[in-house]
Amino acid sequence: MADVHELQLALHLPDSLPAPELDLLRWHLGEAGGDAEGEGEGAGAGGADRHDEAYEYPLLASRGPAWKIDGVLVGELHLGSRGWALSARQEVHPDEFDDLGRLVRWLGARTTTVGVLGHLRFYETDVPDLLIARDGSVHRAGLRLDRLVESPTDVFAHGWI
Repeated sequence: MADVHELQLALHLPDSLPAPELDLLRWHLGEAGGDAEGEGEGAGAGGADRHDEAYEYPLLASRGPAWKIDGVLVGELHLGSRGWALSARQEVHPDEFDDLGRLVRWLGARTTTVGVLGHLRFYETDVPDLLIARDGSVHRAGLRLDRLVESPTDVFAHGWI
């Protein structure tokens, strides 16, 4: 049995993100020219969360077929009309949760996204924990079901599936 989780992120960051912070994010995505050091502070639970400590390795850089969660591992950052758009889907291990938490809190302090910005799901479960951005911080909301109730209607309107 593996102890693998799926992390998905989809959020926007302002186009005014300072160059050192953009470099750190690019480094996490495995892009050339990124910098593991980063600068600045992010709001975390219980006060400021220093983000200027170096990371051991990039946390959003895996690409290609996933090992346990099916599908593909991705990480993309693009500048658009609403600022920087970030999407990532990664397989993560609980040993990475401290650094991932630090990175997600850092993103939450900077994101322009309000509401759900991603989820974390153990690979054997159907229901993820949501990652919700609110007031400059990120909250994890656990969804729990005693049973799964499937809809008697089509998944998509107009009979797509």
